Amino acid sequence: MSSIDRSQEVGVTRSYEIRTYGCQMNVHDSERLAGLLEDAGYVRAPEGSDGDADVVVFNTCAVRENADNRLYGNLGHLAPKKAKRPGMQIAVGGCLAQKDRDTIVKKAPWVDVVFGTHNIGKLPVLLERARVQEEAQVEIAESLEAFPSTLPTRRESAYAAWVSISVGCNNTCTFCIVPALRGKEKDRRPGDILAEVEALVGEGVSEITLLGQNVNAYGSDIGDREAFSKLLRACGDIGGLERVRFTSPHPRDFTDDVIAAMAETPNVMPQLHMPLQSGSDSVLKAMRRSYRQERYLGIIEKVRAAIPHAAITTDIIVGFPGETEEDFEQTLHVVREARFAQAFTFQYSKRPGTPAAEMENQVPKEVVQARYERLVALQEEISWEENKKQVGRTLELMVAEGEGRKDGATHRLSGRAPDNRLVHFTKPEQEVRPGDVVTVEVTYAAPHHLLAEGPVLDVRRTRAGDAWEKRTAAEAAKPAGVMLGLPKIGVPEPLPAAAGSGCGCD
Repeated sequence: MSSIDRSQEVGVTRSYEIRTYGCQMNVHDSERLAGLLEDAGYVRAPEGSDGDADVVVFNTCAVRENADNRLYGNLGHLAPKKAKRPGMQIAVGGCLAQKDRDTIVKKAPWVDVVFGTHNIGKLPVLLERARVQEEAQVEIAESLEAFPSTLPTRRESAYAAWVSISVGCNNTCTFCIVPALRGKEKDRRPGDILAEVEALVGEGVSEITLLGQNVNAYGSDIGDREAFSKLLRACGDIGGLERVRFTSPHPRDFTDDVIAAMAETPNVMPQLHMPLQSGSDSVLKAMRRSYRQERYLGIIEKVRAAIPHAAITTDIIVGFPGETEEDFEQTLHVVREARFAQAFTFQYSKRPGTPAAEMENQVPKEVVQARYERLVALQEEISWEENKKQVGRTLELMVAEGEGRKDGATHRLSGRAPDNRLVHFTKPEQEVRPGDVVTVEVTYAAPHHLLAEGPVLDVRRTRAGDAWEKRTAAEAAKPAGVMLGLPKIGVPEPLPAAAGSGCGCD
């Protein structure tokens, strides 16, 4: 008997909670997991339920140091709750599950289901099988069973959406374990991608983010080197689609046709997140990054020439094995030359299973810390200087939901500029909904946000705002305690909002 049949029979609806760690791929996978569970009759547990749901799913990341300790700590916290609640189930999926497999059940025998990155569609079946057989189910597929886009999805935003164009990665960066866990790159057919985008726009979505582990390598699997630039241009032909973004590209695959497509397609936003990782040619070689400093800065120069107002952001790793003071100075040089709007900055830490973890000349922790602080201070200074250049500009903002933590106290709302900068603006008398568009003048700049303290110059109500209003009304009409909040997993987040986030593996 299926979960939904059983729920109807006994008059009880089982709740679920998903906890997501890691990169945007995991965030999007969690939307799929939520869709699968709701399709099987489950409903979301109240926000902040902290393990009180009938099914708790961990969507894990294996990139960061001590990811396993974090998982087992959280599983240990749930063990006594599960012991007191007959029928409660715990599932572990994602990259760490793909990597550790049987180890998870050995260390945490109260876990019911372990599934990998290639078979997320099996979660409801595995939960049911674990319930019937009363034993843990471990199923790790070695290759992709079905492209995730074919699965049900519970998107967390009514106005912005991820659209996956590929899965997997063909790179062999020595610090990254993702290719081993996600597999080789598999591309979706362009027609399928565009059909999904058109369907989303039909539902009211006005902003999409094209998503791939190495997004601009799109086409390598289908034999078309210009497939990504063609896809960007095709998105420009979709009526009602106001904003197109993508993440994360690789400098190796960043070709002139992509720059031209960005510059010539009006709804492709003037924003680029392109990981640097290091400014030193010798460190880039040790990382197996297939570009060098000159190539990277050349791309930045071309983008700025074609799109003068583009905001460029990046990822940087400090203290990679063998990094010398001279190597680090080269990274600082690139930061000064590139003048990034923001950066994700990481202190190198060993990732088990990667070649870099076995390299000699690991940099002492205190040296890494000191370099990291110098880098953050430099980038903070540049970010502030670049944001100050925005003062006096008139910008169109897409109103965002939940981006301004102090909005209630300051009587402001928040939105994203075309270049993805976060802007807090004075709340107008006219009703403004997430997804609507406002026009403001920037009056103040801080390193990580802008302020528009004057009156809003214009408010444009949009189909995206209508979609948000319709979804909000539908949620409010549901019975209390039946389908409330899931931790926010689905709205494409800015890249980067602040240093020290993300996985840094692109």
